[in-house]
Amino acid sequence: MSEPAFPTLDDTDALERGEILAPRFNAEGLIAAVATDAMSGEVLMLAWMNAEALALTLETGEVHYYSRSRGALWKKGETSGQIQTVREIRVDCDQDAVWLKVSVGGDGGACHVGYRSCFYRVVAAGKLVVRE
Repeated sequence: MSEPAFPTLDDTDALERGEILAPRFNAEGLIAAVATDAMSGEVLMLAWMNAEALALTLETGEVHYYSRSRGALWKKGETSGQIQTVREIRVDCDQDAVWLKVSVGGDGGACHVGYRSCFYRVVAAGKLVVRE
């Protein structure tokens, strides 16, 4: 798939208040994507999307991300079964971040190290402590 083209809006009012999806990707061609559980609101993960990942997510209804470490597109849950099905997509006011409300397949987890959420540790007295 060639890199999809999203429109660019120079008009701040149109960008911030209009109805045109015009995501603002950073210099590396990426946009931050926060996934939350559609029912509970729990934050599951923060990942990155390029234009292709966002376009595939919109087209298929299943979340795709871009792995910065691997330099490759990936469909969440393709190997783990933790498919993230889109229930709603929101963009922030200046369209440089997306919020994905999802239902999770498989065991319901999102973290590649086995936790439900990638945010399974808290900072307590300067140390990280596991708290699901």
